[in-house]
Amino acid sequence: MRQKIFAICDTEEAYALRLSEYMLEKIRLPYALHLFTRVEELQKFVQEEKVEILLIAENALKMLQEESIRQQVVKMFVLQEEGAVRQREGAVGQNVVSRQKEDADRQNAMDRQKKDVRADSGYVSKFQSPEKIIAWLYEAIADISDWRQEVNVQDTGAKLIGIYSPIKRCLQTSFALTMGQILAKEHKTLYFNFENYSGFSQMLQKEFSMDMTDLMYYFRCAKDKLFLRLPSVIQNMNGLDYVPPTRYRAKKEEITGTQWLELCRNIAAVGHYEYIILDLDDSMEGLFDLLQNCNKIYTITKDDRFAAAKMNQYEQILKFYELEEIADKTVKCKFPVFKELPADMDLMTHGEMAGYVRAIVRKDLYGE
Repeated sequence: MRQKIFAICDTEEAYALRLSEYMLEKIRLPYALHLFTRVEELQKFVQEEKVEILLIAENALKMLQEESIRQQVVKMFVLQEEGAVRQREGAVGQNVVSRQKEDADRQNAMDRQKKDVRADSGYVSKFQSPEKIIAWLYEAIADISDWRQEVNVQDTGAKLIGIYSPIKRCLQTSFALTMGQILAKEHKTLYFNFENYSGFSQMLQKEFSMDMTDLMYYFRCAKDKLFLRLPSVIQNMNGLDYVPPTRYRAKKEEITGTQWLELCRNIAAVGHYEYIILDLDDSMEGLFDLLQNCNKIYTITKDDRFAAAKMNQYEQILKFYELEEIADKTVKCKFPVFKELPADMDLMTHGEMAGYVRAIVRKDLYGE
């Protein structure tokens, strides 16, 4: 059986390449992706092949002889280049473009426009991030059976790296981000931060529309559609993918360690991740469940008496609950005094700590 075809057509070559590369990098496509930067090439192609989904720029659509592809395109969506959302009557093929909605729906459409997502008539604004475009597109076609993927979590060989210390103010997150960004240079790596108050939005000067608890909600509702949600949730800093930390403590406390573990493994399978960095915190449920399933654990220690007392109590608790396997997988790290740390979170591969962490990666993870 021949694979179905997803086609992108845009005469602006640089844009078309960027969008197609994003799709290939971020999403496991169930269809074969074909890219066209000349309308005549698409016109010729559809004379011989049926296109299941066509994403076409408005400029290309104007040059296209729509009548000739009416029977060859099942669904078509338009990258809008003009300011207003235009309603189109009729359709190309089956369900090509949605018909004009009733006047009562216009206000809802205006609300959606505020988010730069034009979902009401098969048009989506071209001038926004590829994450938003793909998220909109996948929502529009989510009900197509071909796009429902059963993820086999056994297919993933992703290594879970746990970063946890009972000692606070010990540079745990700096260490985790540094390791994640170093690994991301050579491996596809994902970072989770489980702190209640991570400060990510302020540090990165960025507002997140969804966070890790939102992703968990969608995962619980429809596991087979997880890959549709990832592009709109996952962010990137210096090559390292990350899921924005939770904004509300109460929401996170309802999620068990087993559920977090299942989510991580499914994301790894869908996104082809090789490493997942878990920046763990006492406040979360199921801390020990996650630590037990980590391939390697890094615990930061200090020399002072309070730090030693806390570490001793933590190790006694592991013994009490017969969790010696956590201690066996743990590498204790005692940092030297770093004179200066990077001021920006996306520059953690620079500076003294980066050199220290690179040595740990080479020894513990690469066995050099």
